[in-house]
Amino acid sequence: MQPDTAPVRFDTKIAVLLRDDLLTWQRLNVTAFLVSGIGTAAPEVIGEPYEDASGQRYLSMFRQPVLVFEGGEELLRSAHERAIGRQLPVSVFTSDLFATANDRDNRAAVRAVATDKLDLVGIAVHGPRNAVDRVLKGASMHH
Repeated sequence: MQPDTAPVRFDTKIAVLLRDDLLTWQRLNVTAFLVSGIGTAAPEVIGEPYEDASGQRYLSMFRQPVLVFEGGEELLRSAHERAIGRQLPVSVFTSDLFATANDRDNRAAVRAVATDKLDLVGIAVHGPRNAVDRVLKGASMHH
């Protein structure tokens, strides 16, 4: 049996939108935290475990690409509003989370601020490709 070599197309998209003024370490940290929420909320996006030719097993990862975008504070706020309005699964990272060191304090920091007052530095969203594209309208690919 020959392996299937046809390109794989996904009906859904996983995307991260980062505020464009973050330091490199912040971008990496925020992205890692944000996508962990997508994997727990949508387990179908997780592929099978990996194994190398020696039989060493590795953890599963997303089965589709994660696209990373950037934009200004206002774009991030609008994308957040659009994601919520479309009832898409969304994870958030606020500037307050840079000062916390654990999940309990992270959740408390978000809980303490109203939705429209969150100082967002990043969001991740998962959903139908066209819906995610509309949420991210105006954002550019991270470089």
